[in-house]
Amino acid sequence: MRRKWRGWARFDLWSLAALGVAGVVLVPLLAVIWIAFHPTENIWPHLLSTVLPRYFTATVRMMFGVGVLAAAMGAGAAWLVVMYRFPGSRFLEYALLFPMAIPAYVGAYALVDFLDYAGPLQGALRGIFGWNSARDYWFPEIHSEPTAILVLASAFYPYVYLMTRAALREQSGASYEVARALGLGPWGMFWRLGLPLVRPAIAAGVALVMMETVADFGTVATFGVQTLTTGVFSTWLNGGNAGGAAQIAGVILVLVLVLLSVEYLGRRRARFHRPSRASRPVSPIVLQGIWAVAAAALCAVPFLLGFVLPTAVMLGHALAKPQMWLAPGLAEAALNTVIVGGIAAVLTVSAALILIYAVRMAGRRLARSVLPLTSLGYAMPGAVLAVGLLVPLAALDHRVADAVAAVTGHDPGLMLTGTSAAIVLAYLVRFFGIAQGAVDSAFGRISPSLPMAARSLGRGAGGTLREVYLPLMRGSVLAALLVVFVECVKELPATLLLRPFNFNTLATRVYELASLEQIGEAAPAALIVTAMGLVAVALLVRATRQD
Repeated sequence: MRRKWRGWARFDLWSLAALGVAGVVLVPLLAVIWIAFHPTENIWPHLLSTVLPRYFTATVRMMFGVGVLAAAMGAGAAWLVVMYRFPGSRFLEYALLFPMAIPAYVGAYALVDFLDYAGPLQGALRGIFGWNSARDYWFPEIHSEPTAILVLASAFYPYVYLMTRAALREQSGASYEVARALGLGPWGMFWRLGLPLVRPAIAAGVALVMMETVADFGTVATFGVQTLTTGVFSTWLNGGNAGGAAQIAGVILVLVLVLLSVEYLGRRRARFHRPSRASRPVSPIVLQGIWAVAAAALCAVPFLLGFVLPTAVMLGHALAKPQMWLAPGLAEAALNTVIVGGIAAVLTVSAALILIYAVRMAGRRLARSVLPLTSLGYAMPGAVLAVGLLVPLAALDHRVADAVAAVTGHDPGLMLTGTSAAIVLAYLVRFFGIAQGAVDSAFGRISPSLPMAARSLGRGAGGTLREVYLPLMRGSVLAALLVVFVECVKELPATLLLRPFNFNTLATRVYELASLEQIGEAAPAALIVTAMGLVAVALLVRATRQD
């Protein structure tokens, strides 16, 4: 009886650990819902009759515009690099992932700098044709919604490309050989065979692209597009109304949940399987002549727009003003980024380890039921997270300060709100889904017999995790740490809203300087962020090569 009670208590403690971690991750979501329905000053009727329709329609236009263009870029490039061989195809197969290293807002600043009136392109055109002013020629409007769609699609298409390429590589080559024997040409194979087979992968990638589009702030702010995310900033910072910001954030959450539901239903209803494990992979067709040049050009365009152009612009400014590498504030911003991102990465991966291991140890339905909910943090935009964190943290700070003052007579002030701790917590919630997926996959690759043997030799649950699981999962855990750290480095909206006064990270430094049209001063910080992102992309390339 005593042994049974100890076993029940042990498993219940693991269940409590899982629920505790899940509670921390889900608090911002619940807080946003609560604040939206219980605002201090209800301005929902005013929002509904004035700015909300404009915010909502602009967001929907951006979502569908970016989704369609990213699908065309990503799925088209994946089809070409998998099904054909042409000059540069092996390089482009992995280079098409490089835009994932560059935040979308950096691409926006670079494109504006390149295409603006004072930029190199218009300057070259005026020199060639002898134009003296903007009245002498017509040039497309740069600060516009279509340009924002182009920038975001160039930054986010790798989500579609990666999933579509994986789906195409898993298909049997025999299906395409039969299609060719029946007389289907390249277009026929794409529309009638390839596209239906990879439709679930494209849908999943487009759903991710749309969620990232909803979450974006830096790009839409650069091009003057008023979306729901910019509405959160405007209502909170300019209007000083947290309740109204929470209500706009609630609309964002509804959009995100709809996207998640559509993506889930698409995967559940559309399932395609390989005929057998021994089926032949797709044999690429070698292109020649004009078709080879066309395929190489089509695949190069997303790579050039999403990676080469932003990197070249920022590198050009950094080389033109090398003294900016020693500018005041850059080293401090880099140090802040490393400290906050590093702490957040360690806490996020540690929390994911605790949650996944607790669910596996406890095996209780309640613990397993909360596991999918914890991945919602990654779908929550940074602005929504900031709203959901700041109000509860402020309430907690005031209660703690009142309790300390009552006992000691000394008011400690705010210990979480307005400090870097709030940023760390936002990063943990925002990127917990990434760490959870990596850790869960690593646990699944370990044979159950190994921990069972350790338990039979007298190791407890903690000893088994420390001496069996962690040594075998070291590579996956380190990779998860690096990926989460890089995502923390690039995060902008939550950092802008939650940072203390005079506290800058590399992302906020780039935003502040670029917003003042000081691209040369922002270039070093942007290049550091890009370099960190390339490390994570290199890990992704290595993983895809191993697969």
